[in-house]
Amino acid sequence: MKVSERLEKIPPYLFAEIDRKIAQARAKGIDIISLGIGDPDKPTLPPIVEEMHRAVDNPANHDYPPYNGTEKFRKASADWMKCRFGVEVDADTEVLANIGSKEAIAHIFFAFVDAGDYTLIPDPGYPVYKNATIFAGGTPYQMPLLEENGFLPDFDKIPPEIAQKSKLMFLNYPNNPTGAVADLEFFKKAVDFCKKYDILLCHDQAYCEMTYDGYIAPSVLEVEGAKDIAIEFFSHSKSYNMTGWRVGFVAGNADAVKALGTIKNNIDSGVFKAVQDAAATAYDVDMSYICDLNKMYQQRRDAAEAGLKELGWSIKPSKATFYLWLPVPKGYTSEEFVTLMLEKAHVVVPPGNGYGQYGEGYFRIALTKDIETIRECINRMKNAGIRFC
Repeated sequence: MKVSERLEKIPPYLFAEIDRKIAQARAKGIDIISLGIGDPDKPTLPPIVEEMHRAVDNPANHDYPPYNGTEKFRKASADWMKCRFGVEVDADTEVLANIGSKEAIAHIFFAFVDAGDYTLIPDPGYPVYKNATIFAGGTPYQMPLLEENGFLPDFDKIPPEIAQKSKLMFLNYPNNPTGAVADLEFFKKAVDFCKKYDILLCHDQAYCEMTYDGYIAPSVLEVEGAKDIAIEFFSHSKSYNMTGWRVGFVAGNADAVKALGTIKNNIDSGVFKAVQDAAATAYDVDMSYICDLNKMYQQRRDAAEAGLKELGWSIKPSKATFYLWLPVPKGYTSEEFVTLMLEKAHVVVPPGNGYGQYGEGYFRIALTKDIETIRECINRMKNAGIRFC
């Protein structure tokens, strides 16, 4: 049988390929350390798990959930937005529960993109932005994230004829994979640009609570008038160690939220109500849990950066996410370097070009192992003669 043409246009999913390489190496008896996937290595916060136990036992949670999410979860999410960012959103019309932000990100393209439309996506960026554009029949236009620009896109470099044909723009700060951050001045420029060309501004806010050195990540919805054209995608995965729970929410422009909800109503049946109860509890956990997690990641960041500096890398400390975005040594492509890391140091890291063409020349490290393991990776690199030069 022949698959659809759109499926043939999609490259192998980066993290599925990483899993395949790990399995192949381990099948040969090789001791592999993976710093590849951004999956927290600590368990879900205890108060959330405790609430889940209670919620599962409640028979009222055993039927279909409301398509847009339970009232409890939507209201809790709206209250959190007000408390965290000072942003007011209507829990009934401007908040939508999702099965994790990944599915919502993919589905928003189907709600707004037709054949012939463009989307403005960051490069390097989360692969779903590009692939969902192709699935929806649109054409992705890459906005280069360059180191000399602080890994922020330059809106002035987008051709007007492309902007006029674009239906949505995706941004993601704190950023995956670069770890870059953005301020409200940048978001104001993004809002103004999208208003000028009637583009839906979509902000992927998966890492807003994972910040260091006193940095506090803003919301694009803090910009005056942003709700006229913007929505924001929030995930419980990274902030509360809930990657496997598949829960999050979208907030912002009511028309966009409704359109996304229409797609979802016809494709999925929502998030298990017990999971939504537990996710609502997450907003009320003692901030010491989040502070302790961030302290842990900051210590891992510092250990990794100290070791990499000894090996020749020049590093500016990241302020957010649990990623390090690093240049490969001279003479290597991204693919060649990560292959060297796997074969000589037995350490798995993803190649930068897996996130887009402008990721070529870089690789990413996920700080999802303890400090001792991170130091072991550095020692393996040192023993294998892997240095930046």
